[in-house]
Amino acid sequence: MKLATLTNGRKDGRLVVVSTDLRQAVDATRIAPSLLDAVERWDSTAPDLLALYGSLNAGTAPGAFDFDPSQAAAPLPRAPQWCDGSAFLNHGRLMERAFNIAPIPDSDQIPLMYQGGSDDLLGAHDDVPLPDEAHGIDFEGEFGVIVREVPMGCPAPLARNRILLLVQINDLSLRAFGPREMRTGFGFFHAKPSSSFAPVAVTPDEIGVAWSDARVHLDLNVQYNGEWFGNPNGREMNFGFDELIAHAAKTRKLSPGTIIGSGTVSNAGGARGSACIAERRAIELIESGASTTPFMHFGDRVRMEARFEDRPVFGVIDQRVVQSSPPRA
Repeated sequence: MKLATLTNGRKDGRLVVVSTDLRQAVDATRIAPSLLDAVERWDSTAPDLLALYGSLNAGTAPGAFDFDPSQAAAPLPRAPQWCDGSAFLNHGRLMERAFNIAPIPDSDQIPLMYQGGSDDLLGAHDDVPLPDEAHGIDFEGEFGVIVREVPMGCPAPLARNRILLLVQINDLSLRAFGPREMRTGFGFFHAKPSSSFAPVAVTPDEIGVAWSDARVHLDLNVQYNGEWFGNPNGREMNFGFDELIAHAAKTRKLSPGTIIGSGTVSNAGGARGSACIAERRAIELIESGASTTPFMHFGDRVRMEARFEDRPVFGVIDQRVVQSSPPRA
């Protein structure tokens, strides 16, 4: 099943069901006004949403219309919680090697995770307004999951059953703030502006065998200013989403609609490129002694897409960064 949120002037948007080829959609607000409401009442809403999805794909859903992803918000324009992991150890090891950073103790046993802002999540085609190029603007291609309620202390084998939907993410970063914020011990704040999401959230069955071991075994194809940047595959997660959920729920309950991210997708060996500029800069530093790829400038554009059996899965993230307007008095 594929679900999206269309903008309608309200904070949580309007829920629609989207066809498997992402060409058609149908209003689903008679079942649930928003995706957050649908997730909160999943046991009662999912059967009706699935029936509507079946009729849409069969061409029998009344009121079907062309799906325009440029009109889509993030599947959850705001979420109860957004927790982002760093589940690809290759990325961390490259950064440690490039910048002579001491390894984080037990990072291969205990996932790294920070809690980001979830009150203003961006759509796939929204411009990204940011105040200053000097902040080190970077994209980060990720996969993520949306969960139903997860009880505190939930172990990983049970956490896997709490996953409802898969999402694709551009977790934007401002790299200039990162070093100081990490030294404080309080974690990221200014370094993590609003994240962006591909238009469509999908149930795991939509990617068939590519959903395995609580990992998304799909290439994440990244283009930067129209040129190939990388196509790393999500299968190399050192911690599956079940383990990330269990980690997040160790001392707290997770509310329905909580989003858990994988961290930037990263593959060993370098042949598949990267899903963020910081990793490419680290590789350049290791290989040639200097980082040559600059961080993003205003007007730069990034495009991200994952496909299954040559079909679109989540739709495309296609965004440019722009200078934010100064606040009005």
